[in-house]
Amino acid sequence: MQLVVAPEDAGKRADVIVAHHTGFSRSLVAEAVKRGDVRVNGAAVKGSFPVAEGDVIDYELRERPALAVEPEAIDLSIVYEDEDVLVIDKPAGMVTHPAHGATSGTLVNALLAHVQSLPGDALRPGLVHRLDRDTSGLLVVAKTGAALSALGKAMKGRHISREYLGLVTGVPVHAKGTVDGAIGRDPQNRLKYAITAEGKPAVTHYELRERLRNAAELLFQLETGRTHQIRVHMAAMGHPLVNDPVYGKNDPRFELPGQALHAWRLSFRHPRTGRDMEFQIDPPAEYASARDALR
Repeated sequence: MQLVVAPEDAGKRADVIVAHHTGFSRSLVAEAVKRGDVRVNGAAVKGSFPVAEGDVIDYELRERPALAVEPEAIDLSIVYEDEDVLVIDKPAGMVTHPAHGATSGTLVNALLAHVQSLPGDALRPGLVHRLDRDTSGLLVVAKTGAALSALGKAMKGRHISREYLGLVTGVPVHAKGTVDGAIGRDPQNRLKYAITAEGKPAVTHYELRERLRNAAELLFQLETGRTHQIRVHMAAMGHPLVNDPVYGKNDPRFELPGQALHAWRLSFRHPRTGRDMEFQIDPPAEYASARDALR
């Protein structure tokens, strides 16, 4: 395909122009750029290349093949299970659901081997919420359509309580507080998220649990569940999570696979019986070792 840059598009990035005119995602356009399939006036360019009025952009975009999710015999740490729900202790380093670039070894692959059939979206069956790959801890899964519907409504209504433990660099000035900042894609880096005026509402409550050496352990409670929410909010406060490679920096002292964040407590009302359910799981050994080293 080919397009000519209009006057109103002069100065914009080549990848933004292609994405806008085709309706394809920026990630798909980025793949084309990487292959050399986006050219300006005959020359392959980076996605950030600023175009001028009258420039000719040639591009070739390839739709990704549809993802298929296969059951995989992967051990699960099951905290609780009945005919309606599963509560899982997800290990750090495991992706929650398949996506391009991570099509196997995910929690969903393991769940399908354990349950065989789960309700909802084919790529996210049974999932009421998710955890980042390197965040460990508690996650509830619905085993029936009725449970998924009820828990989904409870999540939207903020009736599912989720508390996290996290190690942050430095010690916040206030021992207790709230970060209220809408979160959306970082306009400077589409692989990251940031507090932006165009983002979705996001509220994180925090409380100092333990003061460490040039660091602190905080208890977090979420009102919303945006992607990377705690990580973005803490970085914005100037206290990024320890060993966060995206919003902070890697810390070679620790054997953590990524950010020091653990989904510690989870409570909800059982979707069928109405009984109050509450679970708590201690952080994994790598997190505990990092905390001990910072004491």
